[in-house]
Amino acid sequence: MTVFSAALMLFLILDPLGNIPVFMSLLKGIAPSRQRFIIARELLIALVVLMLFLWGGKYALEAMHLRQESVAIAGGIILFLIGLRMIFPPPEGIMGSHDGEGEPFIVPMAIPMVAGPSGMAAVMLLGSNEATRMTDWSLALLIAWGATAVILYSATYLHKILGDRVLTAVERLMGMLLVAISVQMLVDGIRAYLATPIT
Repeated sequence: MTVFSAALMLFLILDPLGNIPVFMSLLKGIAPSRQRFIIARELLIALVVLMLFLWGGKYALEAMHLRQESVAIAGGIILFLIGLRMIFPPPEGIMGSHDGEGEPFIVPMAIPMVAGPSGMAAVMLLGSNEATRMTDWSLALLIAWGATAVILYSATYLHKILGDRVLTAVERLMGMLLVAISVQMLVDGIRAYLATPIT
């Protein structure tokens, strides 16, 4: 997998366009200048969390005695389910309901809206499958996160320009791409698992 393809996969998983309506509803009633601060803070927290999973995921897998193929299969299943929810969103939203009052902090904006289970699983998979390319995976994550940050930071303007219908259509297209990526990941994981001799 190239840096670009990894960045594209992570960008689709982070789903910034799908998060725009959620971010706007969570920040309703907060002053615009404070909204920008909150978005920047939550995005930075999400980046730190994803980097921790990228760099520490391999050791976590070793501690739990999990094979890389198992993580690939699990990651494919998670991405597949997230992709389906992007295409056919339930009434409570892709990541479920997000009740709460006051200013959001870490939950639900940083986690799980940006750094969700699928993103954590994906970066763990990248870091554990090809540990010699950690610099490449870090760059891919930074590219995906940077694109996500630009979109979410411009959430108000994009929502006004594109509207709900266009955002929904784009999100469903991204869901279809994510389903295709997840199926390939799942097939590769099963193939690698079957090819590995039992010890």
